[in-house]
Amino acid sequence: MDKTNNSGVRQVTFRRFGGKGWCIFRSLSLNIRIGVLSVATLATAVSYKAHAEVFSDESLVAVEDDGKELDEVTIQTSIAPLTVSQSARIVTVITRREIEQAGATTVNDLLKLASGVDIRQRGGWGVQTDISIDGASYEQVTIMLNGVNISNPHTGHLAADFPVIVSDIERIELLEGAAGRAFGTQSFGGAINIVTKSPSLQAYLGSDNRKSAWELDLGAEGGMHGTVLGDGRVGLLRGKLYNSLSFAGGRSDGGVPNSDWKKGNVYLQGSYALRRSVSDNSRLFWQFGYSGKSYGANTFYSGSSNDQFESNDRVLANVQLEIGKRLHLRPSLYWIRTYDDYQWHRGTPTNSHHSDVYGVRLNSWLQWAIGRTAFGAELRQEGIVSTSLGNHTRTNLSFSLEHNLLLRKWTLSMGLSAVMNTGVDKRFRFYPGVDVAYRASDEWKLLLSYNMGLRVPSYTDLYYSSPDITGNANLMPERNQSLSLGAVWHNTWLSVQSKVFYNHGHNIIDYVKESWKDVAHADNFVRDAIGFSAEARFSFRNMAANPGVASWLPDVNFSYTYLYQKRRDAKYQVFTSLYGDDYLRHKMVFTASQRIWRNLSLTVGLRVKDRMGTYQVYYGVQPTPELRRYVTNITLDAKIRWTAKRYEIWLKGENLTDHHYQDIGNVPQPGIWIMSGVRIKLAI
Repeated sequence: MDKTNNSGVRQVTFRRFGGKGWCIFRSLSLNIRIGVLSVATLATAVSYKAHAEVFSDESLVAVEDDGKELDEVTIQTSIAPLTVSQSARIVTVITRREIEQAGATTVNDLLKLASGVDIRQRGGWGVQTDISIDGASYEQVTIMLNGVNISNPHTGHLAADFPVIVSDIERIELLEGAAGRAFGTQSFGGAINIVTKSPSLQAYLGSDNRKSAWELDLGAEGGMHGTVLGDGRVGLLRGKLYNSLSFAGGRSDGGVPNSDWKKGNVYLQGSYALRRSVSDNSRLFWQFGYSGKSYGANTFYSGSSNDQFESNDRVLANVQLEIGKRLHLRPSLYWIRTYDDYQWHRGTPTNSHHSDVYGVRLNSWLQWAIGRTAFGAELRQEGIVSTSLGNHTRTNLSFSLEHNLLLRKWTLSMGLSAVMNTGVDKRFRFYPGVDVAYRASDEWKLLLSYNMGLRVPSYTDLYYSSPDITGNANLMPERNQSLSLGAVWHNTWLSVQSKVFYNHGHNIIDYVKESWKDVAHADNFVRDAIGFSAEARFSFRNMAANPGVASWLPDVNFSYTYLYQKRRDAKYQVFTSLYGDDYLRHKMVFTASQRIWRNLSLTVGLRVKDRMGTYQVYYGVQPTPELRRYVTNITLDAKIRWTAKRYEIWLKGENLTDHHYQDIGNVPQPGIWIMSGVRIKLAI
């Protein structure tokens, strides 16, 4: 338990505690670290200070200052959650501290921080965003909120309609590569799990002799292009009951023609601790969310119309129960309804859709002498009622079996999933996977993974038809084999991870044109991808022996991803591809956060994206035979803020070089965008 750090100060790490008061820590000549593994709360390890807010942001910062504490964070890379140190897969975790420093307004802006993630915005402020990982398309990534798959069977274009606000989020976990045995169907190219804030274990148990606590978080900002945003969050902990309610709304002119938008969302989450002791992780958890937005869609889906319009509404309801000690059970019920109204010409109704997803999922695991054995099952029904796609229903049934062998230096995780979807046929398909990690020391870890994944075509892939795009009812399910080799090294001030990966995809769905006059049509292809990624995080303040000097040193993150893809089959000559060939060959992200004076700090972010592929040029709204290559775009963002205990004031600028570029062909992105805002935080 006892350690001595680099400065020669004795350091103590507590892995368990008994609900006692913490004021005595202030009288000890020790550095105190508290690492808490709490699967039941889906929370991180939390450093708890005497008289600190029970679940405020300040209670999280101390953990993230020490890179080793992140090892104790529980993440969802398998059926049975493992800590970062135990996991045999590389997972990028965007921590609460990084979220605070980034100054992001939307979840999509946070995801831009990860080098392997391609955020292709059709409109500003996350109004319509396609998210892909390591070259996998926007349809091939599983999006989860607290472990619940909220991906949309209608189309992946609507996957990024999040009901949460940035203040709700504790961390974001990014898992790259196929993960069929952990997340079932649709986990083809990776998974993103958004984990919201939740009270710490000691807060539930009243470790600070407090029976209740509450927090209030209010923010507002405004700026260029008539943009006004506001959000708020209130959380209340009373005994073993916790509830949090957040809301947000805003509007903007959009920065480019026909890109105006209005949006709003509400999110309620709560939990009730059933536990009687520290070792009992039982609780009941619930979350309900609504998100709605309407926006000018410019040339979002085709260059043949520049006055498109769309509105989306989504409702989410989910209840989860966690019970058991040695045998842990986590059943979950969820329902998701989405409304989508689309207009080819603004003011003229064109397509109207509403989809429903009903699901029940069970994750369970048993801790015994030779490791942790896990079993998962999910029944998911997806249906749509549409004026253009028709009425359809399909049911997905999946089972997964997995065993995690956890040794002092080794983790071996292996398993198998069986998936049946009535939209394809009524037979089960099997997808194995194995992950191996070797911990050479407290600093080093080597990882090797092989996994398979499946994606059933969306309803748009199968049945959509418009003047420019048509689906294909004969599409086959996509299959992917992912192989990766990685390494992780870290100490208290530096964390480095890198990997090489290879993805072999069968029946990959893409929309292609065979000639410049052709309609883009969906078809299956064979596609291979090979890539490399590296990331380094520097916390110089932890390296400096003098605390006064350390406060002036910056935190720096750097990441780079290289990707090469190739279509292996040659069914016919392709004139242009809408989603398969225009991937990011190079992506580099650099962020730095620096204290300037007292409570004044500056955060700078630089992103470089070099996109492959071409897009068809339109003259007005008429297609031409000309193809244009994407150009490398460099965007520079900065945020200067004054941070006090109860409030924060900031001024930020996005795309400060006023660089005009396109993430998607013929969809222009706005130039420089300046915003200022204020946030008030209260907690008792």
